[in-house]
Amino acid sequence: MRLLNVNFIILFIATTLLITSCNTNDDDVYEPIVSMPLTINGELDAATNFYDNQGPHEHNFSGKRSSGFTEGYESGSKPRYATGNVTLSSSGNWTFSDALIGTLSRDRKFGRKSVRMRNTGYVVMSFNMDNGARTVRVRHAKYGNDGNSSWRLIASYDNGASWSFVGTTVNTASTTLNTVSFEVNETRSVRYGISKTSGGSNRINIDNLEIVTEGTGGGDGDGGNNGGSGRNSNIAFGNPSNANSSANNYFLSKPEFTLSYNNNNGTPNWVSWHLNSDWLGNRGRCNCFQQDRSLPSSFNRITENEYRGSGFHRGHICPSADRTVTAQENENTFFMTNMAPQAPRNNTRPWVGLERYLRTLVNNGNEIHIISGVSGTGGTGSNGFRTTLSNGRINVPDSFWKVALVLRNGSNDINRVTTSTRIIAINVPNDQNVSSDWRQYTTTVDAIESLTGYDLFENIPNDIEAVLESRLANRSFN
Repeated sequence: MRLLNVNFIILFIATTLLITSCNTNDDDVYEPIVSMPLTINGELDAATNFYDNQGPHEHNFSGKRSSGFTEGYESGSKPRYATGNVTLSSSGNWTFSDALIGTLSRDRKFGRKSVRMRNTGYVVMSFNMDNGARTVRVRHAKYGNDGNSSWRLIASYDNGASWSFVGTTVNTASTTLNTVSFEVNETRSVRYGISKTSGGSNRINIDNLEIVTEGTGGGDGDGGNNGGSGRNSNIAFGNPSNANSSANNYFLSKPEFTLSYNNNNGTPNWVSWHLNSDWLGNRGRCNCFQQDRSLPSSFNRITENEYRGSGFHRGHICPSADRTVTAQENENTFFMTNMAPQAPRNNTRPWVGLERYLRTLVNNGNEIHIISGVSGTGGTGSNGFRTTLSNGRINVPDSFWKVALVLRNGSNDINRVTTSTRIIAINVPNDQNVSSDWRQYTTTVDAIESLTGYDLFENIPNDIEAVLESRLANRSFN
């Protein structure tokens, strides 16, 4: 009996060690890890800009040493705070100290994972950007219900032997992932990292850390392939609903568009995308509707056949014709996460009319930031009124709305918005008895925000935003 008790105790201890070694919740088991200190020997100036939510970001990264990257930490695994190295497929090898890759519901993140850091921990690149960097962007938020903390961007020019602070101190005081952009304009070989500087045991999350170089090819209005202003962020003006990892406001970002998915409705709440000539080419419509398997496996993943016989179209929110440079880009607009049940005459009359009008503006030297979505329940298709499809899996909306902010091609889009900037907003009933003239459905951004509860242009200064959002679009549309 004594031997049995000893064996039981050994088994219990081994099981406990196994569980705690896989635990990323330090509320349960607090690791008294001492961070390996970094040598900080200087401070570098860099313009530091603060944005709500995801803020601007770039596209078309092709190589971490030359063309930059966005690191979302999705490919890595590090469940403990102890100092160690992690290899990440989007970038390279990183060193974590008093930091881990968190996967809990209380970790603020885009996708499934983000960095969680505490005390005076840090996360640093163990590789160099050989040709320097133009911009470093970081998304940051408080973990769970923790208090505020601060951190600094750091840079090393001697392969990590010593480091310098870059830009200003950043205070993390929000539970929403917000963006800080450091205009480093560095031409030397350099590596970057994040160093937590205050807040003690309060934890912060870091996600979607982005290194932009001169060779990125696209981004915040610095040139493009077809005479446009570059492929800007699809969500430059803000995250309208503070979409996150919750099921009915699930943040989903693709190269072609960004959206908030509603799991109960089986449709997007909204979709946001950038449109200019760099997005337009000669690829035809693929008609390749497809289930979006990037959603969590527990989610309501709508299939391409669930609208059949309903009397409603699989209505694109981001249009297929807005993404025609490559076959893959066009195909990605056919994910069912970009669809909602749309009355056929809504789709083929006013809705497509505005889509075509916006592309004519692009052909005349403009770039457009568009946010579009659905509202309410109940619409009338070719087979009559419905509130849901597919045995309740898909909500039929009452209306389709769209807002477009129009700028001449250029750079630094947020800073170029004035009270004279053109805004077009419509809200179209989801039924068959609609006019072919989309101009009959113009409204204000304020009205759409009142309808939906969203903040559509939160990154615009408040005094400018108030003027733009209250103004009815010019009905002449010259």
